[in-house]
Amino acid sequence: MATIMCISYGIADDEDGHDNGDSLGQRDEDRPRVTISITAPGTQADTDLLTLEMPPGSTIKDLKGFIEADTNLPSASQSLYLNGQPVSIETQTLEDAGIRDGEMLAVVMQAAPRPNRNLHQPGRPTQPDPEGVRQLVLNDPQQMHKLRQGDPELAATVTDAARWRETYAMRQRQAEESERERQNQIALLNEDPFNVEAQRKIEDIIRQDRVVENLQKAYDENPEVFTRVHMLYVNTEVNGVPVKAFVDSGAQATIMSPDCAERCGIMRLMDVRYAGMARGVGTARILGRVHHAEIKIGGAVMPCAFTVMEGKDVDLLFGLDMLKRYRAKIDLEKNALCFEGQEVPFLHESEIPKSFEEAELNEPTVSGPNGEEIGAKTGAVRPKASAQAGPSNAASSASSQPAQPQAAQPNASKAPVSSPPPRSFPREHIQQLMSMFHCSELVARQALDMYGGDVELAAGFLLGS
Repeated sequence: MATIMCISYGIADDEDGHDNGDSLGQRDEDRPRVTISITAPGTQADTDLLTLEMPPGSTIKDLKGFIEADTNLPSASQSLYLNGQPVSIETQTLEDAGIRDGEMLAVVMQAAPRPNRNLHQPGRPTQPDPEGVRQLVLNDPQQMHKLRQGDPELAATVTDAARWRETYAMRQRQAEESERERQNQIALLNEDPFNVEAQRKIEDIIRQDRVVENLQKAYDENPEVFTRVHMLYVNTEVNGVPVKAFVDSGAQATIMSPDCAERCGIMRLMDVRYAGMARGVGTARILGRVHHAEIKIGGAVMPCAFTVMEGKDVDLLFGLDMLKRYRAKIDLEKNALCFEGQEVPFLHESEIPKSFEEAELNEPTVSGPNGEEIGAKTGAVRPKASAQAGPSNAASSASSQPAQPQAAQPNASKAPVSSPPPRSFPREHIQQLMSMFHCSELVARQALDMYGGDVELAAGFLLGS
């Protein structure tokens, strides 16, 4: 249980013997009050909260001295953190260090070095202070987001200092053991430099290291690519019936599902002479076409033609034919669909129909590096821990394709992609797909496997991913 102490320093009487007003119940506004959160494992002061009123002009060294006077924690072993950033220049005043009235500081006690341990290992890298890392994560939303995406289990312990230290230490041991095993494997393979298979394995290890480095660089410099980009929907009315329409400039025609056509009362107007099969990324059955029906978007009412098609995960897909006809513009800066003087705002994430999001989460996956899973359709990257925890933790990027026909993945939910044994495909087919779409060999093989080795269908699949 935390102990809270409030101490005021520098109270003095004036020349007449009266106090200067900085007495109990009153506080000089010029004296900054700071609260100290103490982390000192193995001491009585661990998890204590200490509130100090510092005299004007106090330095960081003075602050450490006050903490030592009240907690018996040596000032030389104190590490101060403000908003997750270390405060290390002891000659700075509190004002110069950015410490103002009402600030919360963290004090972490550095453990005394253990004798004869790692004494003769000057090349060994210094391990980061777990509590310092925790404070950094707590006070940096971007770091917290990255940790939740990469290691949800560790992120769940960030508010509990004891659990964090335990889990963090376990992660460090796992990383060291993994690196040790990797070095041992390379050493064993190097024992026979003329073994072609051994050299191929070394090449794979080196390539994998480059992949992991590239992935880490993306996490550090461009983390947005691992988040889900939500699709663009607008509120519409078709024949007076409210419908949430998915705006898709990549679709050639405006498409409506049979169920939506029934709800809107326009199924009776469908011209079945336009029935057929739609081919692209998979196939879907076209039931017919409604040549004319009124659609209301914002304050505008306009005629629209609908292709009624099965196998879509959206009720209404507002395609390029109508976008061009009404000279509509997808304005991402305004987050609106603009046409004919109208600005129709795109729907918030909470208003988007869940059927399309669920279809993305249930897509087949390809095994990636370090246990990650890559969406076979969207290319969404899901870390191993997130994939095991469930769809809600998946860190992924969204596809530019709105939905895939069901016929293209009849067994996607029944059999994991990685479960069947790998099939053999002509090398030229794999190279052709890799050069056309700049994808990895793994993704090219997966596309061929999904379509029975048909290069054209696999290319169509990758084109829509």
